[in-house]
Amino acid sequence: MGGNLFWNKMMGLSGILGGFVLFIGDMLLYYGPINTNFYLNMASASDFRIIASGVSALFATWFYLIGMGHVFHAFKPTRKALRTLVLICFGCILVSYGIVHGAFIAIATSAKLSTQFNLDIEAAILLARETNQTMRMFVYPIFVLLSFIFISQVWNKNTLYPRWIILFYPLIPFLFQDLICKHIPESLTIIVCGGYLNIILIIFFTASSIALWNKKS
Repeated sequence: MGGNLFWNKMMGLSGILGGFVLFIGDMLLYYGPINTNFYLNMASASDFRIIASGVSALFATWFYLIGMGHVFHAFKPTRKALRTLVLICFGCILVSYGIVHGAFIAIATSAKLSTQFNLDIEAAILLARETNQTMRMFVYPIFVLLSFIFISQVWNKNTLYPRWIILFYPLIPFLFQDLICKHIPESLTIIVCGGYLNIILIIFFTASSIALWNKKS
């Protein structure tokens, strides 16, 4: 039992680590000390930063998927079918994090080439950006299904999670993303809004780890 508890803690920490790794990957693409335009910052990013950002998505996805074992443990008291569905849905979403981030490499490369050859940056990145947005559309229905199961099961006390974990579940901060990004200081726009989706997973896995730190069954 002690070994299971140890590995459950490690899986929670792996989810947190995945969030930090991909957040760094976001900053490698988006961050600039002066400019707050995401595309212009990607256009000026070095080759090393773009490559490192792409590699970060690979490692972060692995860490995220290991972290899924932590959530699977929390749903141990639920019916097997529901627990499996949560695992599949959450896993699909976390894999999508890596794939969508990888698609941003195409945007960054197109933006970089547009500045090198004096092309219109918006036209240059249009196809890559539309591809990125199209991929996201397939993820949203899965997120809705997962949210319904997660929140209902936690609220009905069918999991090892306390009810307060719902406040830190990704749906809540996701719904407030636009509001937050419109009202934060301009100097924080790139950091907060550029890394927002990974920040909310860092928050979730941190809260989840705290909630389950000493939960044995």
